[in-house]
Formats: sequence, structure tokens, C-alpha cells
Amino acid sequence: MLLPLYALVVLIWGSTWIALKMQLGSVPVELSIAYRFGLASLVLFAWLLLTRQWRVPRSAAIPRVLGQGLCLFSLNFVCFMHASETLTSGLAAVVFSSASIWNAFLARVIHGRRLAPNVLAGSALGLTGLVILFWPELQQGQHASWQGLLWALGGTLCFSCGNMLSASLQGLGYKPLHTNAWGMLAGTLLLLAYALIAGLPWHFDTSPQYAGALLYLAIPGSVIAFTAYLTLVGRLGPEKAAYATVLFPIVALNISAVVEGYEWTAVGLLGLALVMAGNVLVFRPPRWLQPNGLQKA
Repeated sequence: MLLPLYALVVLIWGSTWIALKMQLGSVPVELSIAYRFGLASLVLFAWLLLTRQWRVPRSAAIPRVLGQGLCLFSLNFVCFMHASETLTSGLAAVVFSSASIWNAFLARVIHGRRLAPNVLAGSALGLTGLVILFWPELQQGQHASWQGLLWALGGTLCFSCGNMLSASLQGLGYKPLHTNAWGMLAGTLLLLAYALIAGLPWHFDTSPQYAGALLYLAIPGSVIAFTAYLTLVGRLGPEKAAYATVLFPIVALNISAVVEGYEWTAVGLLGLALVMAGNVLVFRPPRWLQPNGLQKA
């Protein structure tokens, strides 16, 4: 079942970046995300009721579900939608592909897992690739590009924190279907509360583009892809599950080239290659970079 799950995650999430871009406009970012996860949580709750799988989080699971709602179903997307205001959807996806590296570092901090040499080498390679990929824009001193990059990095870190929480919840015996439904509801309520406090204008865009993007993000992008991905997290662990993000940029950048006019350059291809090579190195290390290989050398 692992290959179909990976395929679902890569194809769906690789194409959701352009849908995120389509939601930018008259509707505040926070409300667009609330609409998305509000609809997704309703679909999940309806499915749980129909299949008689209803389960309410209890005791130790409650703060983790709330944390998942904050990190994975609100802040993560607030950051990426703000990043999409100044970055192409493909470039935002490339930054997101560094999630595998963040997951490895967080596993070290939270669970005390030793950072292997291949993780350190992959991290350095991936960060170098990001700098090269963004260099043409950053070299011109474009403040918006720097700001977009920081938003995207912040969103990736939130995503990785959500991964750790999901793995913890699955360790307590909760399935992704349950925690996603409650986590999406929590994220929706947090965003709506913020909108009220901040006095954001309550608005809904009825255009076919906005509504179509919302449906795609809520059903395939949230209900299906998040369930598939977090199932991988439970089966493989957060570090290896995030390996699926290595393939996102290929899908996202090619869509961006057609829809947004993103132009491939030699520098861009080199940066993308280094980012992906860094991610691959984290999970597919050559023998000489594996701990046993180093000891033998």
C-alpha cells in the first residue's frame, strides 16, 4: 500500500500549490484557509459517522490534536499563502521539499535520535540548492523575495512540527482520519477566532476559480492527501514519510511553467537538482556515508 499512498500525496500536493495561488485576492488569507479546513472537517466527520468510526480524543491526545490544528491546519497554510504572494507556486513547493530535513532535525531534538552523517550532508546540500535557486531574485535585493522565502521556511517548520504531533497521536492509537477531523476543526476555529479579533472583512469569493480551488484544496488536497500522508507518517515515521516531498517540486514547477510563466534556467535547474539530491541523500545514503561505512573506512 505504500506506493499508492506516495503517488496520491505527490500528485495531489504537487498540484495544490497553484490552487493556493488561485485563492489569493479579495478574501483574507486566514478566512480562505478556514473555509478549506472547515469544509474538509465536515466531510471527514460525515465519513466517520457513516462508517461508525466516531472517536473523541481524550486526556493526553487533546493538547496534541490542538497543536496539530495550530501547526498543520492553520499556521502552516497561513505562511505558505503569504509566501505565494511574492513567490511562484513552484518555488514555494521547492522550499517545502526541505520538510524531510526539518523532520530529521526535529526527530533529533524531540526524540533524541542521532543525526547521521548523511542527514548533515543532505541538509547542507539542500540549503545550498535553495540559495542557488533563489539567487537571481535575491541578488537583486528584492525584499519581497526574501520575505516570501522566510514565510515558506516558517510554513515548512510548522508542517514538520505537525508531523511529529501526528506520529505521537498514532502512537497513542489514534488513526489519521480521527485526528485530522478534529485537528482541522481546531484549526478552523482558531482561524475564525483570529479573524474576529483582528476585524478581518468577512467575505467569500463566488467566482468559479476561487470556488473550484477551494473544493480541490478541501477534498483531494486535505481529506485524501493529508490522510494518505499521515498514514505514511505512522507507518514509516516522520523522517521517511517526508521523502514524498522530494517529488513535489517536479510536479509543481512544471505546472507553474505552464500556468504562471515560470522559466527554467540553468541556475534554477542546478538549484532544484541540489535540493532534491540533498533530500535523497537523507534517506538513501551511499554506503560510504552510512555510520557502518564510516567506521569501516
